[in-house]
Amino acid sequence: MLLTRLQAPLLACSLLFAAIPAKDAAAAGPVVTLRVAAQAGTDPKFIDAGDGRVIGVCVDIFRTIERIDPGLVFVGDQQWLPLVRAHAEVANHQHDALCAIQRTPEREVQYNYLDLPLLPLRFQLLARADDPVVIHSWEDVRKLGANGVILTNRGFGTTEALERIGNLRFSASAADPMNNLQKLVARRGRFFLHRGPGLKNFVQRSGYGAQVRILPMVMYQTETYMAMGTHVDPAVTARVRRAVEQMERTGELARLLKKWD
Repeated sequence: MLLTRLQAPLLACSLLFAAIPAKDAAAAGPVVTLRVAAQAGTDPKFIDAGDGRVIGVCVDIFRTIERIDPGLVFVGDQQWLPLVRAHAEVANHQHDALCAIQRTPEREVQYNYLDLPLLPLRFQLLARADDPVVIHSWEDVRKLGANGVILTNRGFGTTEALERIGNLRFSASAADPMNNLQKLVARRGRFFLHRGPGLKNFVQRSGYGAQVRILPMVMYQTETYMAMGTHVDPAVTARVRRAVEQMERTGELARLLKKWD
């Protein structure tokens, strides 16, 4: 069949668009900048590399999403903010996303969560190296009474978790995990509840590796998720969701988690 002068260019354009891979076509949306921050004290999500750079599993997740959808650009992951401030910036619409945070009833109102889990957390107790205490359950901690105070961090999900578990004595005055390691060594609490992955590496980098020990019992586990500000365009949230789903489907997310565990 002969083509007219008008039909031939149209057919050529149709063939060109048909040749674009589906994943590239999905990534061809408008360029959107998403404001984030490096959450202080959340190793291995964000880690001080010691040379001015911030590294960690969340930085890798941001870069991978950008590779899958080049129209999404995350900015701010090289600037530190206290975790409480990082959460407030998204809740107040000053920032746009939070990487790998726990779900709580209060946060469900403040953010839009992507349903796919990002990073599983395992919570363990730390004690002083010279403390022979053995803990198998929360009931063992309760039996210690006033001698079983648990240190945790202000603004972290561990505080709400301890409240839900109930009948435990804890102190959440410290804003940073390093402060709680210092308080533990100074005998201002019997335990410090913190999470892995990366717990052993965190203790080693802290300089307190010889003074504290990680008790072997996993006291509880939970999942974390990507959270978007409620002000973010639903179409943009959907693009982030698709990228994360692709990471999970191809095994790339699992490889990143293994890298930083």
